Amino acid sequence: NKIIISQEVKTEIVDEGKKLNKPDSLLIEKEIESGFIEVKKVNKLIETALELESGELSTLSLAKKIKINEVLIDETLGRTAAKIVGLIPRGTLYVLLKNLKLKNITFNDFLNILNQLIESGFRLKEEIYIKVIEEAKKI
Repeated sequence: NKIIISQEVKTEIVDEGKKLNKPDSLLIEKEIESGFIEVKKVNKLIETALELESGELSTLSLAKKIKINEVLIDETLGRTAAKIVGLIPRGTLYVLLKNLKLKNITFNDFLNILNQLIESGFRLKEEIYIKVIEEAKKI
């Protein structure tokens, strides 16, 4: 499996992230260079009544264009827009749990990644944090 992102998302995460010295920008750039993450250009954006940022709008547009049902979006407005246009929004926590379930990561890896995300600014309500750890323990 490979991950497909729009040019706008690449610009936002990698190009802008490198300017801000964000460590994930280099990791994602490496995955793009390896071919695991593919960058695609979006020529036509979908219409939506919701005011989305360019990365979210291009993600939804790209998913519709290449007929992908699931999209990785953590922001509430983006998740709502995804549902409106018939897509299934998935979040970072879903990806972590899925990788734990597939045994791509250990429970300790899961906890370390989750804590690193939070330390780097990933916002998560305390009750969701507890719930996701309980879910991970069941796997």
